[in-house]
Amino acid sequence: MILGSGPNRIGQGIEFDYCCVHGVIAAKEQGYETIMVNCNPETVSTDFDVADKLYFEPVYWEHIREIIDHEKPEGVIVQLGGQTALKLADNLYQEGIKIFGTSFENMDRAEDRGAFSDLLKELKIPYPKYDVAETAEEALKVVRDVGYPVLVRPSYVLGGQRMRIVINDEDLERTVLKLLKHLPGNRILLDHFLDRSEEAEIDAICDGEDVQIMGIMEHIEPAGIHSGDSSSVLPPFGLSEEVIETMRDYARKLAFSIGIRGLINIQFAVKDNTVYVIEANPRASRTMPFIAKAYGVPYLSYATKVMLGEKKLKDFEFPQRMQGYAIKEPVFSFDKFPDINKELGPEMKSTGESIRFIVDTNDPYFREMYKEKSMYLSK
Repeated sequence: MILGSGPNRIGQGIEFDYCCVHGVIAAKEQGYETIMVNCNPETVSTDFDVADKLYFEPVYWEHIREIIDHEKPEGVIVQLGGQTALKLADNLYQEGIKIFGTSFENMDRAEDRGAFSDLLKELKIPYPKYDVAETAEEALKVVRDVGYPVLVRPSYVLGGQRMRIVINDEDLERTVLKLLKHLPGNRILLDHFLDRSEEAEIDAICDGEDVQIMGIMEHIEPAGIHSGDSSSVLPPFGLSEEVIETMRDYARKLAFSIGIRGLINIQFAVKDNTVYVIEANPRASRTMPFIAKAYGVPYLSYATKVMLGEKKLKDFEFPQRMQGYAIKEPVFSFDKFPDINKELGPEMKSTGESIRFIVDTNDPYFREMYKEKSMYLSK
């Protein structure tokens, strides 16, 4: 059984439907009867006949529980449906339902902001100075050590929801109180914000023995703008070989240390030639379909077979047929929401994305885009 993207933003839903569909096809190739649960109409209109069964239902636990009781699946795949599906892993684990791929305990090590930062410390991987708070009073004490500006973010959220960059005590107290009002009981992570640093990310597959780097993307916009709102260039165009190799090394260490069986997305900040790890997502990211399309490699199919335990990475070939560069361009719908704040920041505002291929960085479109790059961002 494969959980879809659920009530996500339009753009995210379409990308994660791509992941789910390819996961279904891969599972069927391994002899499984497949059941997809999704509430995105795009799935029904374009790929209604891919899975053996499709439940067009809200991806909430109450609905999932009823479907599981009725279908009694051998197990559930949550890594292909974005954050919505991943958040249901706790319920599945508590009910003793098998999760294919990365275990709930290992996914939680990456999802819990405090636990993940502790892991980075253990691995001696650079990361922004941080601490965790559960009240506004604790946050004010934490910031004395962490220092402004600070990125305030809760654990287990989707699309950078309610993340904020704050620069003084008044903003901090107001932000934390609002977070705790809407997300009671959530641990609040306060990171020192690496102002005017470059951002890059890696998507990879791990089978417990090997790690395959699917792609490395360099962002045009600085760290601090949500990755879904950034223009990303594949492969990197301006990062040094030393920085790229360091990113690869950190990705391998994290995949093995977390215990990934399947997909992982890791986001980095690069400042003064030092590579910092911002976060790791133990699931398919919205950039994985972008990489698969750009390189012409069925990465999502391979990852699903790894999650099912049917294949190892050594069983696949990874030819990359793209020449030049591919650019992931965010699509915004500001014209439909005229009153929305159009400034970009940690909370995602795009509703989709497109892909553009260029031969080299002398391309006029790329040169214009890079010329307009700004290292400043809003709160």
